[in-house]
Amino acid sequence: MDKADAAADSKNILVVEDEIMIRMLLEDMLGDLGYTVAGAVGRIDDAIKLAKTGDFDMAILDVNLAGQTVSPVAEILEERGLPFVFATGYGERGLPEKFMNRPTLQKPFQQDNLSKILSQAFERAAVA
Repeated sequence: MDKADAAADSKNILVVEDEIMIRMLLEDMLGDLGYTVAGAVGRIDDAIKLAKTGDFDMAILDVNLAGQTVSPVAEILEERGLPFVFATGYGERGLPEKFMNRPTLQKPFQQDNLSKILSQAFERAAVA
């Protein structure tokens, strides 16, 4: 088992992505990396509910959910002390200003980059 597999061992990920094909691709990639998908939603109201009460170790948040910013979800996760990464096709300039320092996963996704970003986010959370 390599370091990435060890890091992924028994980690549950919440996926918040409004594009169904991208969400399915992310779920497949996460499974390939050894993560468990704790939930996958595409609407802001569903994401807020899960952010408040869900049992997961980290979240991947699409910055823009059908024209709505994911900031309310990020704020809930921050209050709960749960790590998260943003997913965007717009680069860091697309991030909400308050969260500019958060790890960002660039679309289109590459599995190696997904693994690296999640590992970095978990390491960062362990130090925080």
